[in-house]
Amino acid sequence: MAEAAEFQGTTPAPAVRRFRHLVTVLTGLLVLLGMAELPSAPAAHADAGGSRTVGVSIDTLTPGAPTQNDKITISGTVTNKSRTTVTGGHVGLRTGPLLTTRSEIDDIGDRTSFSPGTDGPEIGGHTQKIGKLQPGVSREFSLTLPAKDLKLDKDGVYQLGVSFSGQTADQGYERVLGIRRTLLPWQPSGTDGKKTKLTFLWPLISSTRLTGRTESDQQQTPVFPDDDLAAELAPGGRLQQLVALGKNLPVTWVIDPDLLATVEAMTKRYQIPGPDGEDVPGQGQAVAKQWLGQLQSAVAGHQVVALPFADPDLASLAHRGKNVPGTLGHLQSATELAATTVDTILQVKPRTDFAWPVDGAVDSSVVDVATSAGAHNIIARSDSLREPDGSPYAPTAARQIGGGNTAIVADARLSTAFEGDLTRAGDASLAVQRFLAQSLMVNKQAPENERSIVVAPQRVPTTSQAQAMATALGALSDGRWTEPLDLGDAAKAKPDPSAGRHVPGTGAYPDSLRSQELSAETFTAVRATQASLDKFKAILTSPERVVIPYGSAIMREMSTSWRGDAAGASDFRGEVSSNLTGLTQQVKLVEKSDATLSGRSATIPVTVKNGLLQGVTGLTLRLESTQPNRLKVESEQPVKIEGGHSQSVKFETRAYANGPVRLRARLYTADNQPFGDPVEFTVHVTSVTLMVLLVIAGGVFLLVLAGLRIYLKRKRSGNREPSADGSGDGGADPSDDDGPGGDEPERPGDPADSGKRSGRPSGPGEKVER
Repeated sequence: MAEAAEFQGTTPAPAVRRFRHLVTVLTGLLVLLGMAELPSAPAAHADAGGSRTVGVSIDTLTPGAPTQNDKITISGTVTNKSRTTVTGGHVGLRTGPLLTTRSEIDDIGDRTSFSPGTDGPEIGGHTQKIGKLQPGVSREFSLTLPAKDLKLDKDGVYQLGVSFSGQTADQGYERVLGIRRTLLPWQPSGTDGKKTKLTFLWPLISSTRLTGRTESDQQQTPVFPDDDLAAELAPGGRLQQLVALGKNLPVTWVIDPDLLATVEAMTKRYQIPGPDGEDVPGQGQAVAKQWLGQLQSAVAGHQVVALPFADPDLASLAHRGKNVPGTLGHLQSATELAATTVDTILQVKPRTDFAWPVDGAVDSSVVDVATSAGAHNIIARSDSLREPDGSPYAPTAARQIGGGNTAIVADARLSTAFEGDLTRAGDASLAVQRFLAQSLMVNKQAPENERSIVVAPQRVPTTSQAQAMATALGALSDGRWTEPLDLGDAAKAKPDPSAGRHVPGTGAYPDSLRSQELSAETFTAVRATQASLDKFKAILTSPERVVIPYGSAIMREMSTSWRGDAAGASDFRGEVSSNLTGLTQQVKLVEKSDATLSGRSATIPVTVKNGLLQGVTGLTLRLESTQPNRLKVESEQPVKIEGGHSQSVKFETRAYANGPVRLRARLYTADNQPFGDPVEFTVHVTSVTLMVLLVIAGGVFLLVLAGLRIYLKRKRSGNREPSADGSGDGGADPSDDDGPGGDEPERPGDPADSGKRSGRPSGPGEKVER
């Protein structure tokens, strides 16, 4: 139209000019945004929508960090995701531009549409024909080429794409129908500057299992909830793979001692619940012994960091548990037990001065709690303890945070590189390449500065994640831009002056992590269970038989493994408490039926039963009467019983009145705390009759009168005066007579009468003895 206007010597109308201008502007914008394409020859044609027709997966890239003389092999699969058949298909390689930032590395793998400007041209001479590809059908491919054919001129990280080109029935020309990108770290001759010191933590942590319950035998055979741990220890299992993979890697082992203690218990006889509810023998002894032997060999010569026993949740303790009395004491005990457990089972002296909060998320309260048990090195992460002004530069991990404490700040990108589902080969391969690329990019940030970088991956890696981690570390083994360093040495590295060291406040803790924390009720329940254990152990002659299994179980109640599983944590706590209560109830009073008291005094027996295998001591049994004025009871008796025996304790009683009297028997500890449930019964007093009471009352009355008479008689004798002739006998006192008004009349058979009959004279002053 413009050409016709010019030829005719006329100019376009204003509306036409505005329309043409608008079309030009929109076309330019679309081209810049990659949403439109400039016309090109059919062989180079690309379609944003069509480039998603075929799915491409890069399953392997070897070597992950090639040198100039290596041959690169890329293999994977292509899958027709459309409803139409693709013909004339082939797979090719495309080298993208040199990446300059770590953020660009993050984005690789997210885009699925083809962009000619960034994906680059296809490398000639290195393609593989696929031919016809029907809907839903997948085909494997494998491309091998010399690394030098990539023609990479500078060291750094490149985008490497695998594209699928072909034709469809609706468009009969070849175009890119699918593409997948990965990363290629390129530094064939090693770094020109200083290498990055790389510390990689290799976590050996599992979920909580043992509740403290054991069989009632001398060996205290442990009872496991199931035999799932045996599958993890067996060849191919998660824990077996972690040990086998980590054996030859330059890593620092981070171990939960509870896992070692649990596996060590499996090496002996143990029980699991059977299908009918009865306990049956577990079958994992052989794999448990084999795994421990492999682990002892794997950690030899490596640094071992022991977490506090059962890996307590430090953030939950800081935010919800520290105000519950006694809670922080468990952390100190768990730290002490950790060193003993690792040393005993692995014959290795572990480091126990490192604390590792979940995901390296810290705030001031988490640091305070973590350091309260002696761990002055806190493993944080760079997305929690951030660099000032969001600096992209990755400084040395160690930095002082005050109070003599050191934060070891793990690199967030490297630490999260292996998260997510890596069971698909394509995802695992991309994770490996992303890790390698990020490590090289860190080195390229400041190659003249020697830095120490720490990688703290997910706490419980899956088998596929562990395999990807091992592959990445193996690709770094030639040490072109990194060299390994133990965590202990990383903690002593000289900090960067500009590194961030400000610990955020409690309000900065991530909400997503806070919502997974253990509840405040958890720590209240822990305190109650610990109180029950303390009371129970005080009466035992061999308290370690109970303290060791149940003390460990209480520590497990605070484990990090319960994050996000509130129901499981509650069930576990309930089982621990229930099992301990059932054990304490083995020492109890035997129920007693009502009794009848047939006398004024009697002995009442109360039986104490000890169903434990060990003896109990330090208990006192008290029997109390609700009506002591009716029935008085001897108050208390000491109790000491051998294991598996009963003791009958007898109490003396005295009855004062008839009728029923309620008695209450209960055990008490040495510190006057009640132990177990009381037993109550009724005693019916029936032998104290009215006649007996009258006789008792009459006897008491006569005794009182006799005493009064003796008192009066002695008083009168003391008041007599001497006679006038000095004989001392002043004559008879009329009041001395037994009867009133003078001498009592003589009765036959009294002494006076007997004297007369015997012919013996009786003088007027003679005294008659009675």
